[in-house]
Amino acid sequence: MKAKTIKKWFEVHKWTSLICTIFLLMLCLTGLPLIFYEEIDHLLGKEVEMPAVPPGTPELSKDVVLDEALKHVPVKAIKYVSWDVKEHPGEMFVVVADSSEAPIEGDHYLRMNEYTGKVMDTPPNEMDFMLVMYYLHVEMLAGIPGKLFLGLMGLLFIVAIVSGIVLYGPIMKRFDFGMIRTEKSSRLRWLDLHNLLGIVTLAWASVVGLTGVINTLVDPALDKWKASQLAEMVAGYKDKPKVTGTLSSLDAAVKTSKAAAPGMDVSFVAYPGTLYSSKYHYAVYMIGTTPLTSRIIKPALIDAKTGELTDMRDLPWYLKTIFISQPFHFGDYGGMPMKILWAIFDIATIIVLISGIYLWLARRKAKSAQLKRLMGEAESLTLSTVQENEE
Repeated sequence: MKAKTIKKWFEVHKWTSLICTIFLLMLCLTGLPLIFYEEIDHLLGKEVEMPAVPPGTPELSKDVVLDEALKHVPVKAIKYVSWDVKEHPGEMFVVVADSSEAPIEGDHYLRMNEYTGKVMDTPPNEMDFMLVMYYLHVEMLAGIPGKLFLGLMGLLFIVAIVSGIVLYGPIMKRFDFGMIRTEKSSRLRWLDLHNLLGIVTLAWASVVGLTGVINTLVDPALDKWKASQLAEMVAGYKDKPKVTGTLSSLDAAVKTSKAAAPGMDVSFVAYPGTLYSSKYHYAVYMIGTTPLTSRIIKPALIDAKTGELTDMRDLPWYLKTIFISQPFHFGDYGGMPMKILWAIFDIATIIVLISGIYLWLARRKAKSAQLKRLMGEAESLTLSTVQENEE
């Protein structure tokens, strides 16, 4: 590779890295506790243990559990009901508010035991440490603009990775892989460490960076889906007013959806009038049972008055791509060993980012010192010339 070409790639690598480094450092630092969010909640005593259930104990009807939940909060509307069969079997999570259109700040959360109908926990609707970490990581506490901005930083990160690979090849032709020149200056030692960790974390950083960019598009993708496919699914009900009065059985809606999608579990149900449903339907969101298919959602619309299934469709490819990319980004599909591996790579990437900042500052300092030295030499030469002329 020609020296001129190498210089161009160096400039690309330098500036793309510098622009995105601070934001990537924030993402790595906030992402580290999020890898272990369940374990942290357990250590902090926030995770209420499910009481032991005798074998063969039947679950109560979901309608009965829901009625028990509503006795504990002075609200008028149910917004969402959800389940996590893998992590919280036998439990039902309920979100209620004064109305289905109420903002998230007015939501109340209840965690229910499906065997006894008792309230296990009522988590407060407030920002705790882990939620702050989550929203910083996802959107920098700036909503959709913050999310899309982080997507742009992710794209710059990918360009920095590609340019780093291009530069690494010519450099390593002259040295052994993994070489760190301990006998040289501090800047060269950090440069070697930066290069080594950068190439070791290459695959992980590429996967996490690319899937992170994809995940930042989830809001526009959902808006597109609601305006197109969901609108088609509820087209026959668009002129009907919002359903009122007594609704059909939630338990029956869940069973109807499971019968229509054998081998799938129910992830959550959005009630009529909420963001992810119509004004007249239960939107029952089904998921697969494997680590990969559990990320693929299939919505079923149940008439909230009659309990009949009115439509069920696969999500479009762009939403499937986003949902499938999520476990590769968070590393939560392989249990604790995968989480530990993700944390190790995360820490290594933090070192790469910090060393990159150090190398840039050290290079600037070295250039500044060199410039001062040259200026000093020039001044000395000028002074000597003047003195010689005077003589």
